[in-house]
Amino acid sequence: MRLFIPGPVNVEEDVLKVMSSPMISHRSKSASYLQQSISKNMQILWNTKNSILLSTSSGSGLMEAAVKSLILKKGVFFSLGAFGKRWYEMAIANGKKADIYEVEEGYSNKAEFIDSILKKGCYDFAAITHNETSTGVENPLIDISNVMKKYSEIIFAVDTVSSTGGVDIDVDSCKIDFCVTSTQKCLGLPPGLSICSLSDKAINRTKHVENRGYYLDLLTLYEYTINKDYQYPATPSLSHMYALDYKLNKIINIEKKENRFQRHKLLADITRDWARDRYKLLVKDNNYSDTVTAVVNSRETDLKILSSKLKDQGYVFSNGYGKLKDKTFRIAHMADTTIEELKAYLETIDKLI
Repeated sequence: MRLFIPGPVNVEEDVLKVMSSPMISHRSKSASYLQQSISKNMQILWNTKNSILLSTSSGSGLMEAAVKSLILKKGVFFSLGAFGKRWYEMAIANGKKADIYEVEEGYSNKAEFIDSILKKGCYDFAAITHNETSTGVENPLIDISNVMKKYSEIIFAVDTVSSTGGVDIDVDSCKIDFCVTSTQKCLGLPPGLSICSLSDKAINRTKHVENRGYYLDLLTLYEYTINKDYQYPATPSLSHMYALDYKLNKIINIEKKENRFQRHKLLADITRDWARDRYKLLVKDNNYSDTVTAVVNSRETDLKILSSKLKDQGYVFSNGYGKLKDKTFRIAHMADTTIEELKAYLETIDKLI
C-alpha cells in the first residue's frame, strides 16, 4: 500500500534494512558515536549550533517535555489548528499556567498579533506550530521569529514535526530556543523517535524549573548527551537511531538538502494546481504548506467511498482531521515521494471521483 497521509509515510527499503542492524550495548562507545553522528547531521539540517537531544517517543513526548521543563511562570500557545491546541492541552494537563490564541482554520498566525499579546509581559514561554497538518498551513516562521527576537526573556518553541526534512528551517537565524520534530513524516522513517534542539537560554531555564518529571526531563537528556559523551538516560531505540543516522547522511550528502526542499516544493505546486482545478484549497492567506495540502470537499464527494476505492487500488487516503472530517481531505507530499508517484495517485483519484 502507498501512503498519502501526513504521517506515517512510506519508508524506503534500504532504510528498513538498516533498522535490522544487530543490537549493541546502549552504554557502549559505538552507541555514543551513533548519537553524536545524528547530532552533527541534525545541526546541519537545522542550521544550528544548539544542542541536539533524542527521545524514544513520538514528537508529542518532547513537546510535553518542553512544557514540563521550560515554563517557569506562564506559557502562551498560538495555534493554527488541532496540533497547536494539543500542545496547550499538554501544558494544562501538567499544571502549567497557559493561554491559547487560535485562528480560524486555513489562516496562519500573524506576527503583529503575536507581538500585541507578548507586549503584555506575562509570559516566559511562547510556542507555535510551524506546519499544521490538519489545515495545510505553514506559519511565516521568519516574520514571527523577528517578533520573538524582541522578547529575550521568552523561550521560543517551535513544532516542526511535519516540516523538518521537507522545508528549510534556520534555527539559529530565527533564534529558536526549542525546536522539535519526529521521524515519521518528512524524514521518511517509521514512528518512534523524536529530536529537539535546545539553546543555551533554554538549558539555563530548565535549571530553574521544579518538578520537570523524570523520563521527559530536558535537563537530564541534555546532561547525558553533553556530560556523558552522547549517552541516553534510559534505553533508547537503537534501531531508529541506526536508521536516522543513515537517512540523515542520505539527505545531506546524497540527495542534498537543497534538492530535497525543492522537490517538496514541486510536489506541493503539483498538488495545489490539481486541487484548484477540481475542488478548493482550505488555506486562505497564501501561507501554504509544502508538505501537505488540505482540500475543501467542495464537490461533496463521498470520501468514505473514495477511500475504499483507493484502497482497492493500493493507496491509503487521508480524510480531514477532527471537525474537518468529510469537509476536507488531505494529500501528503512529503519524505521520499516522487513526482511520478504523486501524479499516479492524483490520476487515480481523477478516475474515481
